[in-house]
Amino acid sequence: MQILLANDDGIHSPGLRAIQKELLTMGNVEIVAPAQEQSGVGHSVTYRSPLQVDESLVDGEHWGWAVHGSPADCVKLGILELSSQRPELIVSGINSGSNYGINVLYSGTVAAAIEGAFFGIPSIAISQSIDTPPDYEKTASRAVSIINRLLKDIPEPGLLWSINFPSSDVEIKGVRFASMCVARHTETVERRIDPRGKPYFWSSLNPLESYAMDQGTDIHAFAQGYVTVTPLKFDLTNYSILEKLKQVTWQCD
Repeated sequence: MQILLANDDGIHSPGLRAIQKELLTMGNVEIVAPAQEQSGVGHSVTYRSPLQVDESLVDGEHWGWAVHGSPADCVKLGILELSSQRPELIVSGINSGSNYGINVLYSGTVAAAIEGAFFGIPSIAISQSIDTPPDYEKTASRAVSIINRLLKDIPEPGLLWSINFPSSDVEIKGVRFASMCVARHTETVERRIDPRGKPYFWSSLNPLESYAMDQGTDIHAFAQGYVTVTPLKFDLTNYSILEKLKQVTWQCD
């Protein structure tokens, strides 16, 4: 199996190194990752300037490709140019930090997986809570076990998944398939004053406590100590409203 591995934390991140070792048990792994950290960039792409790519070596051997662009750029280049053959699986991660709830919409990690799904390739984003020092090796082993099960049990092309692992000190209760929680009950921005008297702002860290704990959602399962697996899709059409509007004729006056 040809696997394309990306992330948003950068090509030298410990999470990427850990998952690369485990993915080698599944096939050939080509790394195409950002040269610098790209957390929170969402699905941004580079189109107003050239994309520079550097080969990354470890002990004189090819390690991967460092792209001076976004995670989505990395996957697109990986599929179209840098992988020796068309990838059969896209993996993004292991991200340093969770991507539950609406963080999915901001996440560069998830965006890399979405880009892979655009091409009809099964794509999986993996994220690890870092409330305590993470054990990326243990998470990588567990993640590959879940990936193998997903590919075996649901072998549909182009499926998109987001997997979130609780903190490494949490006794994991199991795996839960859960929906993406979109209900938040708090959102804050902290206002501060710099030494010259001008205001500046820090966005909130969006902790678990900011969300409604609705049963069946990733937030609820994650807070209980489960690994959450969420099937995602990138079609944002509101079909229920669209069907209603199809019965209406408007004129453009």
